[in-house]
Amino acid sequence: MSRIGKKIIILPKEITAVINNSTINIKGPKGELSQEISNLITINLNNKEGTIQLIRKDNTKKCQALHGLYRSLINNMVIGVSQGFEKKLIIQGVGYRSQTEGKNLILNVGYSHPVNITPPNNISIKVENNTNLTISGINKETVGQIAATIRSIRPPEPYKGKGIRYANEKVRRKVGKAGK
Repeated sequence: MSRIGKKIIILPKEITAVINNSTINIKGPKGELSQEISNLITINLNNKEGTIQLIRKDNTKKCQALHGLYRSLINNMVIGVSQGFEKKLIIQGVGYRSQTEGKNLILNVGYSHPVNITPPNNISIKVENNTNLTISGINKETVGQIAATIRSIRPPEPYKGKGIRYANEKVRRKVGKAGK
């Protein structure tokens, strides 16, 4: 049995969940998210107690894998509509900087041209002192994907450490050539 899948999801008071056929909709103070659920998993929703429990229909490998997956996805939806998610990025390098123009993010990271990034509607990007970025939103997957896309524009290099990295990321530094 999946250790993650058999845990019960507890809904905070301000969050409501509705199940329509094989889709679960979760609504909270920050927004609304929905997820399509496989027919191998059944959902027990108890609005009085504020709990959601996922139950497998059989014991196949695929069903076992989906059990923990859908529990994690639904739990991330509950956390997203109540608290939200955020990722922090740090830009390091001489002359490397960022700024926002409307909702768009403009990065100057050593290329001959500035790089423009347009985030999706439910994602907000904040720039603090030109080198710190905060990406926030209610969907964990899109927040992580936008952060990974921004990081991939100029990933940190191991010799000088220049580039865009996550706030908690440690960049392993290499020693340069010895010379004579």
